[in-house]
Amino acid sequence: MLSFACNAPKRVMASKEFDSIDQKVDSVMQLMTLEEKIGQLNQYNGFWDVTGPAPKEGQAAKKYEDLKNGLVGSMLNVKGVKDVYALQKIAVEQTRLGIPLLFGFDVVHGYKTISPIPLAEAASWDLEAIKKSAAIAAEESAAVGINWTFAPMVDISRDARWGRSMEGAGEDPYLGSLIAIARIEGFQGDLSSNKSILACAKHFAGYGFAESGRDYNTVFVSDEILHNVILPPFKASVAAGVKTFMNSFNDLNGIPATGSAFLQRDLLKEDWKFDGFVVSDWGSINEMIPHGYAKDSKQAAEIAINAGSDMDMESYAYVAHLRTLVEEGKVAVAHIDDAARRILRTKFELGLFENPYKYCDEAYEKATVGKPDFHEGVLDMAKKSIVLLKNESHLLPLKKSGQKIALIGALANDKTSPLGSWRIAADDNTAVSVLEGMQKYPNNELLYAKGADVAVGRTQFMWETKINMTDTSGFAEAIETAKKADVVVMVLGEHGLQSGEGRSRADLGLPGVQQQLLEAVAEVNPNIVLVLTNGRPLAIPWAAENIPAIVEAWHLGTQSGNAIAQVLYGDYNPSGKLPMTFPRNIGQVPIYYNHKNTGRPVMNEPESVFWSHYIDEKNTPLYAFGHGLSYSKFEYTDLKLSSTTFSKNGSIQVSVTLKNNSNVPGKEVVQLYIRDLVGSYIRPVKELKGFELVSLAANETKTITFTIDESTLAFYTANNRWEAEEGEFTVFVGGSSDQNLTSNFQYTNN
Repeated sequence: MLSFACNAPKRVMASKEFDSIDQKVDSVMQLMTLEEKIGQLNQYNGFWDVTGPAPKEGQAAKKYEDLKNGLVGSMLNVKGVKDVYALQKIAVEQTRLGIPLLFGFDVVHGYKTISPIPLAEAASWDLEAIKKSAAIAAEESAAVGINWTFAPMVDISRDARWGRSMEGAGEDPYLGSLIAIARIEGFQGDLSSNKSILACAKHFAGYGFAESGRDYNTVFVSDEILHNVILPPFKASVAAGVKTFMNSFNDLNGIPATGSAFLQRDLLKEDWKFDGFVVSDWGSINEMIPHGYAKDSKQAAEIAINAGSDMDMESYAYVAHLRTLVEEGKVAVAHIDDAARRILRTKFELGLFENPYKYCDEAYEKATVGKPDFHEGVLDMAKKSIVLLKNESHLLPLKKSGQKIALIGALANDKTSPLGSWRIAADDNTAVSVLEGMQKYPNNELLYAKGADVAVGRTQFMWETKINMTDTSGFAEAIETAKKADVVVMVLGEHGLQSGEGRSRADLGLPGVQQQLLEAVAEVNPNIVLVLTNGRPLAIPWAAENIPAIVEAWHLGTQSGNAIAQVLYGDYNPSGKLPMTFPRNIGQVPIYYNHKNTGRPVMNEPESVFWSHYIDEKNTPLYAFGHGLSYSKFEYTDLKLSSTTFSKNGSIQVSVTLKNNSNVPGKEVVQLYIRDLVGSYIRPVKELKGFELVSLAANETKTITFTIDESTLAFYTANNRWEAEEGEFTVFVGGSSDQNLTSNFQYTNN
């Protein structure tokens, strides 16, 4: 362990005079000047090579002076024990009070060892695996000095055009809430350990409902949608003990989220009793100026702090203006105190006052980053994230010998794209490619042809790719290779840098010339397994109609190629289920399973056009929420309710018989949906209310039981509160949102 010296607050906190964290926070607050309190509210991006000379001029010099003067509470994008230690040493040993820094980083789905993107992990519906994945990311990032991640993103999104769909858990608030809890528990674990880090629930709130699916765009939603769809994962995050929240870039119903007192003070801190702190998103305080909500940075600072935004990430507004705003009477000292107190409490809970260098051990860093256990963990997560969308004529699994297999697609031999977006500490070319994964099965003849590039370089901004829209020069080789093969495996989709923040798409088809390539190959060999690697649902109607086997493989991280190969060859039986609906056509978007029925859902007259539909496309999705096949064959029968009525404080049990009617052991996600037939607000046609991941041996049968009680039926009603309303309900149980056994029951408030 690197050595360290302790300063004043460290000595005070070590004293037995103070028993509770609140007392310890009070003792520090009494020592602080107003400027030092404001400093705790200030977060800077890493601004110079800390192992080199100190900056002498410009903004970097200003930041350095602020750091030495105790006017910085946190830093982001600083990684590596050497750099973290150097900065923490300044804060602890050179400032007047020696208050330690928090070090934040976007550890979204791994640090160096990369798990599947969060949307892919959500497709596993395996909460324990998701929790373990977050714990791996926490342990590896903690080893390099990071103690706070800006994750999980718990935004619900129904619009695949939105690039940040990849960063969340999909379209459903129930599934999203449980995944939020799993990720928070995985990241935070035991905060007294040096293997755990602070989690951050983001983006509060409404970001996933940006108009037109365009990032940073405006959001306008009803109270009913806000409370019943958007807010549940955030409320679940508070219940799970998340230590930080991040507000959002968007405006919500005309008010920027960063400046919303309703969201941050009234709802989060007052109603939900959240005792952590809120950090702004990057520069979002000053972005209230172009929003047209603040005239300048000073007014933006005033609005944000009064609204309850505790820490300023990279707007420099608080450190520049809060003291003046207090002197002018526009900001109460109590708001500064509240924000500083929340940040200090979090530092105490993390153990930084007791040991500010708890994350600074170079030997541990070297031994931990990339260790084999991490690779085993992310491989397991990757396999569980794969969804089998279609498998006609049992084309999959592939035979392990005696076949000639053509592997086609630039993404099949790509070792960077599988890392996906938001993997900012990972090195390019470190993922296992599909080609490498399939080469581990040597008893088939494997022929590879690129066919066509997807990305043809990067823009000046390193995270952005240029798409190949014209070059088909590799088609001929791919076609000749396909002609020679018994089976063709085509790896197509989005490059890993085509989804994520700022990467909204107006077209959800296969990018560039890939659709042309797919159709050209299908003309000479129809025995195609299409492996999709993408960060969001795609609209692939031609493939769904013409390609016999389709595997949704997302961006699966470091062990991507091994996971895909093991599924293709049947060494792992796929069990993933879609967490977002796949549209037939971009014109259907946003499309989601828990939609409202409308007053004209279906007209019985075959010639009528006067019902809610398109004249040129079906209403139904290409692949429904919850859809996912297996190499096993699962059959649902014998749906039973323990009673057809129950009342307040009571419950009923719903049971179903599940049989694996095959010789292949497998796992199935059994899903429970409910419809409230009449409500004070119009209720969705169905809502996910439970699921169980069940393992069945060959030809095994199990009975699965769910319990329905008052809390299952509760929603945010027209009375502006959560409650269960009396009435009739339909219950659905099945393997996806569109394949269900059904029954009905009554609930009364008596």
